[in-house]
Amino acid sequence: MSERDTPFPRDPGAPESSGAPEAATAPPAYTPGNAQPRLNRPVHERYPQIRPTSGYGDPRIRHTGPGPGAGTEQEPERSSKLSARLALALTVVIGQLWGLTIVVDEWMAGDTGTAWWGAGFLVLSFLVVLGIWLVDPKDR
Repeated sequence: MSERDTPFPRDPGAPESSGAPEAATAPPAYTPGNAQPRLNRPVHERYPQIRPTSGYGDPRIRHTGPGPGAGTEQEPERSSKLSARLALALTVVIGQLWGLTIVVDEWMAGDTGTAWWGAGFLVLSFLVVLGIWLVDPKDR
């Protein structure tokens, strides 16, 4: 392996090494405010291959992002229909939770007649959600 092929090329300002191959390939130990001025150089001097325009200004990059049309609504009618069904289903689920609270309170109080009516309400609201789900099978 020649000096040109090493992962850490020799810095012209570096002190001469002892000739050991490990010392030539090992990166220098760096501590902030190092006594060796060559290690305290600005980043653009230490790494000349990193230019200020690396990335966004690179002429090799032609297309960024996922592609044309990404993030735009392709079928707004379908989206509004799904949003309306979701809002209705969430309203029914909130009603079911409220109804379950009432049913449990009545059952614990000993009023089983009201609890059975409440259980019927819960079954009916479940059937409403099931009907909403069955309305348009192609959206699943």
